[in-house]
Amino acid sequence: MNAPVTDILVAALSIAGSDSGGAAGIQADLLTFAACGVYGTTAITALTAQNHISVSAVHPTPPAMVRAQIDQVMAYYPVRAIKIGMLHNKSIIEAVAEFLPSALKTPVIVDPVMISSSGAMLLEPAALQVLTQRLLPNVTLVTPNFDEAAAFLGYRPESTPIAMEHAALALARLFGTAVLLKGGHFALDPVIDVLAGPEGVRTRLQSARVHGVHTHGGGCVLSAAITAHLALGAGLVESVERGHAFLQKALSAPSTLKGRKILHLGKLSVGQN
Repeated sequence: MNAPVTDILVAALSIAGSDSGGAAGIQADLLTFAACGVYGTTAITALTAQNHISVSAVHPTPPAMVRAQIDQVMAYYPVRAIKIGMLHNKSIIEAVAEFLPSALKTPVIVDPVMISSSGAMLLEPAALQVLTQRLLPNVTLVTPNFDEAAAFLGYRPESTPIAMEHAALALARLFGTAVLLKGGHFALDPVIDVLAGPEGVRTRLQSARVHGVHTHGGGCVLSAAITAHLALGAGLVESVERGHAFLQKALSAPSTLKGRKILHLGKLSVGQN
């Protein structure tokens, strides 16, 4: 029998869908983990046929297989933080929710992937209530964008800094946990992200809006970078700040594909976080 991996290794687990284009999902998470100096492990929740501009098919993984992947990873690797992305349906959400009590001491970040940047539905409508009630109250941080926040709240927040703060606080109280409301889809320049807990706003992050870069995969990169820094032992606010800085670095170093600038994490070496 092979010797188990030692605790010298710092690992993180991504529970998410596979992006055949390599820019989002599991592929983006693994690249981000590596760039931050963390060993990446995975539990794949769905196969998607997609590229930067469209999604043509989604094939969910059987829930028992999702759970089997999680159990194998957690039994062997020193997982110090977990990122949850695309879950797609009620059965997969329930399988992941049943696992969470065994990971109570491990930080868990949820990027509630619902709709792709091309408009494809990545979360079945009937799964939203299960996600809200069974999963999100048991995690460390939720990282919704504007459209996801609107789906949870039942209204579309106004594109003002104070409205963003109110929405972030409302979500934190709805879930009973910390929320990082991402400002990229809000009509603001500079872009503002708001980190709030049920007790109030914890910090605000501001960055110049990057024009001309296709940001498909940006939300995955941000949440994965936050997860990596939590795995490395940083606190929540510091991890959010470092994850935010990592995404800005990635946005400043795009590649060009078919005339459009895209995120290219391969340009970021280990330690550039």
